[in-house]
Amino acid sequence: MALLLKEVTKRFGKDTAVDHLSLEIPEKGIFGFLGGNGAGKTTTFRMILGLLDRTEGDISWNGESISYHKSHLIGYLPEERGLYPKLKVREQIVYLSKLRGMKKSEALTALEAWLKRFKVPEYIDKKVEELSKGNQQKIQFISAVIHRPQLLILDEPFSGLDPINVEMLKEAVIDLKEQGTSIVFSSHRMEHVEELCESLCILHKGKDVVKGSLKEIKRSYGKKNLIIHADESLEFLKNHPGVVRYKNIAEGCELQIENEDISQTIFHALQDKGFIRRFELEEPSLNDIFIEKVGASYE
Repeated sequence: MALLLKEVTKRFGKDTAVDHLSLEIPEKGIFGFLGGNGAGKTTTFRMILGLLDRTEGDISWNGESISYHKSHLIGYLPEERGLYPKLKVREQIVYLSKLRGMKKSEALTALEAWLKRFKVPEYIDKKVEELSKGNQQKIQFISAVIHRPQLLILDEPFSGLDPINVEMLKEAVIDLKEQGTSIVFSSHRMEHVEELCESLCILHKGKDVVKGSLKEIKRSYGKKNLIIHADESLEFLKNHPGVVRYKNIAEGCELQIENEDISQTIFHALQDKGFIRRFELEEPSLNDIFIEKVGASYE
């Protein structure tokens, strides 16, 4: 069964943080939330988890509401980090694991495996405050997944991490999905959502402006990107019929075109224009779609 949100609304006084949001988040996949600050992502997560009461609408998972007695089935990595700085990693994870119904020995075995995977086995007896922000994030991630949740909610899981640690966490997320965990996450990085998610929702001021499978979203968008590397100037393509956007790059230009048929007319227009080293048609990026739907670049 999927995670279902039906006409979910959250108001804080006169302000509407989430506005009649309806989603079906598939089981055993990775679903991404995109949106600027204040779009309603964290508020939505908190309502799914029952940490915030919704003003209107219904949320169900496996046909039932989420409540405290299901906490052993759910993992949550909040955007604001919530570890106890004075506690050692061992004490912290064992305590949190017991709250999820795990035995101490079981929790320690799992913790040692995760620390080894993240290449920090020596941190087991360090206090959280002694760790860098990136390594604190690894411990926070372990605390969210150690009990092997069926549903995992990750709010900005990759923020503050260097590229090596981002890759480490991404691999862990993919492995959890392949083991059957349903994962919902938000990220400030378009490329993370594009790489990891089968389905997504773009939120803007509490409303879903785009939602569905990534493939279908890109297909229905229609426009394509065309990259051309050439020795001669390509400025004349700015005014070519069907070119929506023109951008000079070091070796040529990047174009956004109305549809892939336009690429053929451009190809013919390039005859006798010198040597063409690259002519590549690409799907639109999520950033292209975001700009059109929201009116600004996400970054």
